[in-house]
Amino acid sequence: MRKKPQDEKFYLVREDVLPDAMKKTLQAKELIERGKADSVWEAVRSIDLSRSAYYKYRDTVFPFHTIVKERIITLFFHLEDRSGTLSFLLGEVARNGCNILTIHQTIPLQGRANVTLSLNVADIKVDIEEMLSNLRKLEFVEKVEMLGSGA
Repeated sequence: MRKKPQDEKFYLVREDVLPDAMKKTLQAKELIERGKADSVWEAVRSIDLSRSAYYKYRDTVFPFHTIVKERIITLFFHLEDRSGTLSFLLGEVARNGCNILTIHQTIPLQGRANVTLSLNVADIKVDIEEMLSNLRKLEFVEKVEMLGSGA
């Protein structure tokens, strides 16, 4: 007999203590969600997981970020002061699926400006670390730091 939703208990567990089948189930779900696998069979085959293990865990194991409804992060940028840099930066952030909540820019001094962005990343299309890595590669970005995150 299945428990009622209000009787279910949830635990926050570190990834390194999860069994491989649960980790692989999470990987398979992500492949399907991102469109990198067209079917469950294709996803489980690509990561060497049985379909029965996938179906056993698919409705019981979730990445932490999927449980939090609204995710907000604050990023700090140290930018070169060039025409259009802030506009380009905001465009890149938006292309990654982030909703810009606040923008604060200092007056440029000695050809540099500081920008702080608060972002809702609930609909982000890539991993946050991947987005930060891509933003660091922009020619006019000298520094990117995550100041905080929360819901």
